[in-house]
Amino acid sequence: MKAIGYLRVSSAKQAREEKDGFPRQREAIRAYCAGKRIELLEEHADAGVSGTVPLEGRDGLSMALARCTELGAGVLVVEKADRLGRDLIVSEMAVRAFAEAGVSIVTADTGQSLTDADNDPSRKLIRQVLNAVAEYERSALVAKLRAARERKKRSGGHAVGCYRFGAHPARPAEAETLARIRELRTRKPLRKRMPLARIAGILNDEKRESRTGRPWTSTMVRDAL
Repeated sequence: MKAIGYLRVSSAKQAREEKDGFPRQREAIRAYCAGKRIELLEEHADAGVSGTVPLEGRDGLSMALARCTELGAGVLVVEKADRLGRDLIVSEMAVRAFAEAGVSIVTADTGQSLTDADNDPSRKLIRQVLNAVAEYERSALVAKLRAARERKKRSGGHAVGCYRFGAHPARPAEAETLARIRELRTRKPLRKRMPLARIAGILNDEKRESRTGRPWTSTMVRDAL
């Protein structure tokens, strides 16, 4: 198993070399990985960043997410849960983003996976609320698109909408790529399904073009499925 480490301190003062913030976190992360025989590929840090700042406001955490996808790392290791975030909603939003990329987040001090909320009622509640909000937003978007298509149809326009990836009759290569994605994602006997990040890496290695022309990511693979 491959992992990437993440470190955070709330003030620039704590990030100074004579302070033990980063060294302590780094030692805990490396010890955990060594004990679990996990290959620690690299580490990323946010210095002087509050635990209430969301993922998009943290360069180090954002880079860690990108590198997990690029390197096929399935685990992000933090010293303690509060290094990921002191605000539970902020923390859960980060957990969600990493989970969508096929990456679990583990704390070195307890070995607990923050991705698994079954034993944490607070996290479980927040996760259910976030899922409900996401479902509402999807439903609202579908309703808006349907209304737009109906208006276009009544005015005599073409109301089919955008083709899903792999469904466009003039793009047979997309259909081949979609078949390849489904093949890779199919669960094999006695083995877990291949992570989306790993599938994205294989598609890039095979020089399979995405609709946008950009390199494949786990999010793009998920959307294609």
